[in-house]
Amino acid sequence: MGFVVGACAAPILGSQIGVMHKRSVRIAGHATSVSLEEEFWSALKEIAKSKGQSLNALITELDDSRSGNLSSSLRVYVLACLERHSVNEKDN
Repeated sequence: MGFVVGACAAPILGSQIGVMHKRSVRIAGHATSVSLEEEFWSALKEIAKSKGQSLNALITELDDSRSGNLSSSLRVYVLACLERHSVNEKDN
């Protein structure tokens, strides 16, 4: 997942970070809305792409295994992927 390193290393001066975006997603056939910062949406899209899944499929998978708030669970998942990627990069 190359997005992780690039996202962390890219300069963010002059750009807005942390802007919330609400998106409609389908979880198990039901429409719902999820609010996340654009940075997390971008990361989730890249993760889904790297796994050969649609964004909705990834979110449904995460929804099935979550406890608590979906938005928070998605953020924690992205951070866990970042951490795993960082550890894997150090090992190589």
